[in-house]
Amino acid sequence: MPARKTSILVADDDPYILRLVESIMEVEGYHVLTAADGETALKLFIEESPDAVLLDVRMPGMDGFAVCRRIREFSQTPIVMITAKDSDNEKVEGLDAGADDYVTKPFSSKELAARVRAVLRRSRQWEDRPDPVFRSGDLEVDFARHTVSLAGNALDLSATEYNLLSYLAGNAGRWVSPDQILSSVWGDEYVGEHHLLRVNVTRLRQKLHDDPREPKYIATKINVGYMFLKPPSHP
Repeated sequence: MPARKTSILVADDDPYILRLVESIMEVEGYHVLTAADGETALKLFIEESPDAVLLDVRMPGMDGFAVCRRIREFSQTPIVMITAKDSDNEKVEGLDAGADDYVTKPFSSKELAARVRAVLRRSRQWEDRPDPVFRSGDLEVDFARHTVSLAGNALDLSATEYNLLSYLAGNAGRWVSPDQILSSVWGDEYVGEHHLLRVNVTRLRQKLHDDPREPKYIATKINVGYMFLKPPSHP
């Protein structure tokens, strides 16, 4: 019996872009589902459970941001937003809505394929962690079960947020530069994308209820990087 192909849901109301992205993903060997509007994209997502989603932000009716937020209500499937050229607002809004990454129009087939491979790789890293449990105060990261809890309450983290937290916790007590984090968590092709890292650190801190002015978990030092503070029990 042949192995199941990795499936990608692509949503864009521009027929040319939709067909272009579909072709790029098919060449990469993915099974592609397509939708020309947000409502259809959400319906297909629920019915087909794709492995990743590519969402154009500007669709009539339910736009890409709304679809992303709806998906994040019940799933942490990797999402890449397709944004307009030089639109930082769209990038930020997409990440705030729960997207894992973005690609800017016009994009090359190599860039788009690399972005999709990266988010899929990060989502699969959940399965590649050792089995100890990391604890710091009320925070617990169980690598064997791929779960994170705070004061006994489970935290709903995306794969990217989980891997970011895991990397920082694995380097507890040591400063790591933005490029070290980007290379290790996202991949070498993301080195230099400090804005992407800042947004994800902010989102992670919010879920940890960690005040950056008086951090319990993640400290920041300008021109140096980030450090996960050592648990008090550590020597």
